[in-house]
Amino acid sequence: MHKVILGSIVFGNPRKLVLIGGPCVIEDEKSTLRLAEKISKITRALRVPYVFKASFDKANRSSIRSFRGPGLEKGLKILARVKKEFRLPVLTDFHTSEQAGPASEVADILQIPAFLCRQTDLLLAAAATGRIVNVKKGQFLSPWEAKNMIRKLEEAGCKKILLTERGTSFGYNNLVNDFRAIPIMRGFGYPVIYDATHSVQIPGGQGTASGGMSEFIPMLARCAVVAGADAVFMEIHENPSKALSDGPNALALSRLGSLLTRLIALKKYAIEKN
Repeated sequence: MHKVILGSIVFGNPRKLVLIGGPCVIEDEKSTLRLAEKISKITRALRVPYVFKASFDKANRSSIRSFRGPGLEKGLKILARVKKEFRLPVLTDFHTSEQAGPASEVADILQIPAFLCRQTDLLLAAAATGRIVNVKKGQFLSPWEAKNMIRKLEEAGCKKILLTERGTSFGYNNLVNDFRAIPIMRGFGYPVIYDATHSVQIPGGQGTASGGMSEFIPMLARCAVVAGADAVFMEIHENPSKALSDGPNALALSRLGSLLTRLIALKKYAIEKN
């Protein structure tokens, strides 16, 4: 297993579960900073390594009228404030090759969206930045096909690779989770993240927006930790019903502390049993 190191955070440390979390999209500067501060207080109290996540642009919304975010320039300025004021590493995704360079000037981890995980130009652009690259396995791929994404990154000189499992398309407007995917993808030699919130998404379930079944987030996150996930990815919002993107599949901030406490206990249990 290639451990991926980001400052004091180690992806692939069997004794430490990492959290990647934050709002689906940057809604405004004030709420983003407030949420980053609150999540960081919870994770520091529980001694959970934490990476802040937010998107500056959601280019794959169901409707052209849906809120997309502040855009590249303004969004990166907000992420830079999060990084500086709360001493947090930052993850963000990008959708075009041209965005990789500017995003890498702020983000510690660049994320390839699931729908774009096979786009060679995006993978090469991310690899060229020298940053850690997190590739979200597409909903349309089997876990063993993730090997092809790894090969592209490795051939481009990138060895700081993370893979994310986020459910698999199963019929119309539905995703299922096959937890065999976690050990299968870990077998490729890189840490695996489990996206507990997009995995409960119902893509396009509301017609012009995606739905979700957030009540299943804790259960799926627990299963993923027992299956060997190195990190858990969660979209977190102070009030999911008011979120401007992916509210139906976001975790309410008020539920985060208790869920992390259970996940820490499960991680310890899994280590002891294995």
